[in-house]
Amino acid sequence: MAQAVSWSRREFLRAATGASAAGALMGFAPLRAWAVPQGRKAIVVTFGGGARDEETFMPDGLENIPHLLTELIPRATFFTQVINRGILGHYVATASLVTGVYEKFNNFAAVPPDNPTVFEYFRKDLRRPAHDAWVVAPSNGFNRIGESGDRGFGPGLGAGVILPKRLLTAALASGEGVQYEHLLRDNYESPLFTPDLSGSEIELKQLSEILKLSVADFTAHARSLASPDELSVFIARQLMRQLAPSLLWITLHDMDIAHSGTYSLYLDGIQRSDRLCGEIWKMIQSEPEYAGKTTLFILPDFGRDSDTDAGGNGFQHHRTGDPVSRTTWMMVIGPGIRENVVVDRPVESTDLVPTLGSLLGFSARRAQGKPLTEVL
Repeated sequence: MAQAVSWSRREFLRAATGASAAGALMGFAPLRAWAVPQGRKAIVVTFGGGARDEETFMPDGLENIPHLLTELIPRATFFTQVINRGILGHYVATASLVTGVYEKFNNFAAVPPDNPTVFEYFRKDLRRPAHDAWVVAPSNGFNRIGESGDRGFGPGLGAGVILPKRLLTAALASGEGVQYEHLLRDNYESPLFTPDLSGSEIELKQLSEILKLSVADFTAHARSLASPDELSVFIARQLMRQLAPSLLWITLHDMDIAHSGTYSLYLDGIQRSDRLCGEIWKMIQSEPEYAGKTTLFILPDFGRDSDTDAGGNGFQHHRTGDPVSRTTWMMVIGPGIRENVVVDRPVESTDLVPTLGSLLGFSARRAQGKPLTEVL
């Protein structure tokens, strides 16, 4: 089933973009002889609440992903078969992406990953300062994702984590929240899990000092935005302009509104994520600290249920653990990356961290995955 999903994506991309198979084009030869820019940077964008092929990489889904299809995939190496063998909950699955190990904690627990994160490998091996690695996450349940619970690895080496919803909550005066309700809803998957949205004066100080953004300007801009993901990308842009971190991780979560059971809102989330990915790539090209030396990775954390699986709920959930839920995709775009190339072989979600290590020059020694030779 997973292989069939992969081939279906490959054939669709070949018809839609003229993409070539990597094996036929380059024989999977590594790219080590290619020029690697000095001061290389990496940005990872994940989709919390992956979109199904029916709404994306199928003819009926074309209209939902115009930026991915026309602007990004023609410039990228695209992996059609990325398998997630872990727990299909958004926080724990993203933590697995961040560590390169399938984490096993309760998805709704306020705990850090058990294994060292990509940020700790990056900062420890390359002796990078704290301001060089950041996470922007829309859900407050992600507040512990920047640093692992592995004290033996060394405390204080994680990424800074910015939760835009919590910043916005802290910035609002009493009674103002009603104007921002569409930006503050935190969790679509379980109404029983409602993490604290309270902010603090320290976080507001971070907003003004690190991001060079006043509280008034932040709230005024937020009022013009349509979703939490737009708020996250706004914060990411401020980080890029003010600190230019070498390793930036952005989680998008709008499409997980599928849990509400409203198909039109789910499609809106896909279309918005598509547009924001295009905006992030344009941001990379327009910022002098990033242009020409940044590799962008885009991937869902996992998929969603099939309409034909009796044990699932179709687009609404990701409960079955079947191949459709576990087989997702990834695109890699940037300097030295082969363009308009499709890779069909099965790879795993845990391969991301070792690949980042090979690109940036650190050892992901505890990760379970392997570096992807097609982009190295």
